[in-house]
Amino acid sequence: MTTAPIGSKANPSQFDVLSRLSEDEPYFVIRANDPLSSALVELHAYIGAGQSGAAHNKLAEIMALTAARAPRPASSPKYRETFAISLAMEQWRNAQKD
Repeated sequence: MTTAPIGSKANPSQFDVLSRLSEDEPYFVIRANDPLSSALVELHAYIGAGQSGAAHNKLAEIMALTAARAPRPASSPKYRETFAISLAMEQWRNAQKD
């Protein structure tokens, strides 16, 4: 029998936060089927570890990957919602400081 991959619903990471989210805390999920998912998660890890050179290289790789695809139109509901979630995250974080 195979074990589900780490970070999946069946085998959550020890750092998984979904069950600990506040009811009003915004979150964003990057699924494995997104072609940029692994590179984005790796970029996040490099930034968190303070590895700016590796982060810069990974960002360059991401930019090359995105240049190869037609961009999503700015009017795309998915594009607009992603920015709305980002703003909601920032506002939620700032409200927690008060």
